[in-house]
Formats: sequence, structure tokens, C-alpha cells
Amino acid sequence: MSLVELSVNRISYSQSQNGAYALILEEIDGERKLPIVIGGFEAQSIAIALDKEIQPPRPLTHDLFKNLANNYEIKIKQVIIHKLVDGIFFSSIICERDNEEEIFDARTSDAIALALRFESPIYTYDKILDNAGIILKKEISNKNKEKKFDESFKGFSIKELNKKIAKAIEDENYELAAQLRDEINQRK
Repeated sequence: MSLVELSVNRISYSQSQNGAYALILEEIDGERKLPIVIGGFEAQSIAIALDKEIQPPRPLTHDLFKNLANNYEIKIKQVIIHKLVDGIFFSSIICERDNEEEIFDARTSDAIALALRFESPIYTYDKILDNAGIILKKEISNKNKEKKFDESFKGFSIKELNKKIAKAIEDENYELAAQLRDEINQRK
């Protein structure tokens, strides 16, 4: 079976499952997307790993793991989403220390959160993409999207929005911080 490299396309709120998010992975050299339902905490951790500007005041669980791994010279070589059973994805984290490899079973959301922090590649098998992958016919790139402003932030200046970002980070509400950041970027 051939491995296919993936990257994180986006995270969006799941319309079908309350309190859940859809993590959308995409193959690097192709059109297929792999949607994976994840929880809110995992979505938050992945979003923080994607946005290097947001720095939580205390390390999140995945950041703590990275700090420990770095201290003990453990590297994550790659993550492989290797199995799909009844809609649940199974993943492995391939680590290396002192030129010895170890493979660890992991939830896919945790494996991806760590892969992003270690800047490690994410793979799946072609068969999994064939079974669970989708091709979006009309994907609109961010460059071509019409700028839309969130009505709930309409009355705030950029200075006020920056203060709200600082407060959201202090309160560890990273989802709100990301929304505020996006609002500021849309106004520029």
C-alpha cells in the first residue's frame, strides 16, 4: 500500500455533531480531502499549532509533551493514519531517539497536534483516502473570497479588538482569539 502525504487544510465547526469540529486534511499532490471529526479541545490545540502568533500563557498538553520530548531528545519522524474502522481513524506516531524507532498508537487528533508542533509529515494510505476521502467540486480559495466582517465585532476598533485578543488568550479562549485575529486581518 502506498502512503500519501497530507497537510491540514482547515478546521471548521461540525454541522452534524454538536460540540465537535471537522478537521480537514488534504493530500499534498492531489484533490482529495480527508474530513475527521474531532473534539473541541483537540481542535483548539491544532488551531494554536497552526497559528504561530497565538502563545498560550501556560503550555497546553501537546506543548508539554513537545517540551518533554525535546528535553529527552525524542523526535517525531512522522504520523501515519493507518486504519479506519466504523468511521474512527487510527494513527501511529513514529518517534526516534538515539537512532532507534518506536511506534506509538494515538488518537488521530493528538497525533496531528503533535506532528504540527514537531513539523513532522502526516501520511495515510491511498486505500483510506479512497474510502473516506472527498473531492470538493467548488472550493473557493481565500484569495477569491469576498471580505466578510463578523457582525458581532462590527462596532469595535482594531485597538479594541487587540485588547479583546489579549483578554481571550489570558482566559485561554483561543477560538475567540483566532476569530478576533481573523477579523483584524480582514479589515487590513
